[in-house]
Amino acid sequence: MSNFICNDPVALNLWYAISALEEVHQGDVGQSVLLEQPIAYTRNEAGNVIAWAHEGDPNCDPNPTLPVKERFGYFWTSLGTPEGDVFPIPEYGEADRRNIHAASFGVNVSAPRMVENFLDMGHFPYVHTDILGAEPHTEVKDYFVEVSEERDEILATNCKFWQPMAAAASDGGADVEYIYRVPHPYCSVLYKSSPLDEARMDVIAIFVQPFNQEQVRVHMMLSLLDEANEDRNIRLFQQTIFGQDKPILENQHPKRLPLDPRAETPIRADKSAIAYRRWLSDKGITYGVIPSAA
Repeated sequence: MSNFICNDPVALNLWYAISALEEVHQGDVGQSVLLEQPIAYTRNEAGNVIAWAHEGDPNCDPNPTLPVKERFGYFWTSLGTPEGDVFPIPEYGEADRRNIHAASFGVNVSAPRMVENFLDMGHFPYVHTDILGAEPHTEVKDYFVEVSEERDEILATNCKFWQPMAAAASDGGADVEYIYRVPHPYCSVLYKSSPLDEARMDVIAIFVQPFNQEQVRVHMMLSLLDEANEDRNIRLFQQTIFGQDKPILENQHPKRLPLDPRAETPIRADKSAIAYRRWLSDKGITYGVIPSAA
């Protein structure tokens, strides 16, 4: 099957997280949508996840199957032929970390809008009041943005913001350091200073699965240095944050991300977003965006 609705070759050849591995069971056929294509998945008798595209009957012959990788607690697939593996998150393999599937959320927004919002610190005091920000601490201090051709990713460093309650393990306000990675057009990885270990950082990643150009499913993965809080409390904290973001995201217009630098007025705090839009444009991404007229 090759007649997919999506005709963006870059998007077709990417890896996408589809489901938490803990939610894929042998004998049960799960269903989802990727780039407007219905897909199904299960575990075979050997215990491996298999996935296939179909045209309305998920119980059809699962041959040919789609490529599958099991990474970071999720299974990933692609409608095309991805080059290489899923991007690395080395911290996930550290023995003393809590690796948690926080949740998967449906959001009526494009995948690039979802990633851009994740990169934005400026909304913390206004959307996540008394948790990730509070007035009068509204300034986004200057930070550095690097677009690496070698690693094929965007890296924003020296990001610092005062937060009343940066994590479930926090016990008061503090200046929090952030590092943002965008190693995939529709995924982002956030590193933030840990309240429990000054030398290391917690990891929060979003893996965005586009159902179509204006609807997504967002899978949130946590890799934390936290031995005290129960998983459900950690999940509740992250779900509270996301619940505050969702209505803001769904009320953005247009839902697709404009790549023309003149389309929306940038400010200094938007350096990551500007780099991200330029990076998508340079890659030739057309899915979920409004390409630049130039």
